[in-house]
Amino acid sequence: MRKIYIFLIIAMVACVGCEFQLKPNDANDGDEKISLHRYDRIQSLYLTTGDYSALQQMNLVYPQETRTLIEDVLKLGRVNDPDINNKFLNFYQDTVLQALINEVEQQYANVDDLNEELQKSFDKLQKKLPVLTTPTVYTQIGALDQSIVVGNNTIGISLDKYLGKDYPLYLKYYPEVQRKLMTRSMIVPDCLVFFILSAYPIPDEGRSQLTADLHIGKIQWIVNRVMGRRVFSTRFTALVAKYMKHHSGMAMDELLSVERLP
Repeated sequence: MRKIYIFLIIAMVACVGCEFQLKPNDANDGDEKISLHRYDRIQSLYLTTGDYSALQQMNLVYPQETRTLIEDVLKLGRVNDPDINNKFLNFYQDTVLQALINEVEQQYANVDDLNEELQKSFDKLQKKLPVLTTPTVYTQIGALDQSIVVGNNTIGISLDKYLGKDYPLYLKYYPEVQRKLMTRSMIVPDCLVFFILSAYPIPDEGRSQLTADLHIGKIQWIVNRVMGRRVFSTRFTALVAKYMKHHSGMAMDELLSVERLP
C-alpha cells in the first residue's frame, strides 16, 4: 500500500508553450542529480486552456503525481472516475485559483536556484542520514491546501504556498507568523524536514505533544545543520543544540531515536 504524507506549513510553528519533453525538468534524462520536475507547467497548461495533450501527459507521464493531487490533496474523487477530468478542470476555474496559477508561472519561471540548493542540501543530508535515498522532486499547484506531499520516495511542492509573505491573498487569509514561512527560501528546508519526517515519523501517536515537539525539533536542528543557517529557531531546536554540544560524536539517526533529552 502506498504511503502519502501531506503536510501543512502551519504544522511547523507550509507563460508556458504547447510543447513539452516527456519529463519537463531542467536536467537531461540521464542526469541522476536532483532537478525539479515541472509538473506544475503541464498542470497550468491544462487548467488555463483545457489542452487535451497536457491532460494526456499528466495521466501518462505523471500518473502518480496526478493521482496524489486529485485524490489526496484536492480530494475530488478517484482518478479513474468517469467525470474526474471535468471536475478537476472546473475546480480550478475559480478566479482566485486562476490568479494563483498566473502568479506561480511568473515567480517560478526560473528555478535554477532551487535546483542548486536541492542538490547541495540532499547531498549533505545523505551523508548525515545514509539510509535516505535520493527522491524525485516535483512542483504542482495545490489550491492553497497542502504545502509538501511526500510518498513513494517523491516530494511534491505546492508552489502556490510559497509566493511570499506579502502576497496580497496571503495577507487576507494567513497570520503573519505563518506568512513568514510561505516564501521561496523555505521550499528546500521544508522539503528536507518532511522528507526526514516521512522516514523517521513521530514515535507512537499516543504519546504527548512534548514528544512530538521534541522530535520535530531534532529534525529541524538537523536541517539547520544541512542548510548551514538557522532556518528554524525554537526552544526545542535550542534543547537539541545544547544536547549535541555534549554528544558531538552522535550520529543523526541515533539522535532521532533518543526519546528524552536531559
